Amino acid sequence: MSMSQESGERARRFHLPHAHLESAFGNDWFGRKAENFARFFGTPTFLIAQTLIVALWIWVNSAGWTQFDLYPFILLNLAFSTQAAYAAPLILLAQTRQADRDKVTSLADAQHREELHQISEQRQAQMREQAGMLFEMVQQNTALTERVETLLQQNTDLTQAVRTLVERIDAMTSEVHARMTPGGSG
Repeated sequence: MSMSQESGERARRFHLPHAHLESAFGNDWFGRKAENFARFFGTPTFLIAQTLIVALWIWVNSAGWTQFDLYPFILLNLAFSTQAAYAAPLILLAQTRQADRDKVTSLADAQHREELHQISEQRQAQMREQAGMLFEMVQQNTALTERVETLLQQNTDLTQAVRTLVERIDAMTSEVHARMTPGGSG
């Protein structure tokens, strides 16, 4: 699982308690149809279709092809009133529910941002602690390196002293050997 998928799933867990607010009118058949109807009112298709129907209505009745709704078009006015009577509550309900969904989504996002902030602060504190430990380890390593250098210098000094002693012992051994041997030439 990639890092962005994990982050997305962690973010969604804040939204799960509010999943019941997904549909503006509920999840039943009527709710879905009512929401679709309310959404359709603001589309260009609806506005163009309504304009064409009204223009055709007025033209057919004004031209005298039919006499079912003469000027001042009372039946057309009644149709608009009925449409408005049903559309307005559906649209207002959809807007109210959308505002509720937006509010809980905003709260869930705020909770997620707060958790990310806390995680970030924890990681920064861990990094500071680790940096302190690293600095302390570097200091210990420097002290040990200095101690090893001191021991190496002492070892070098001892090796030099041993070489000097070995040379003196060798010279003394040669001198003793020369004195002990009869005739001195060997």
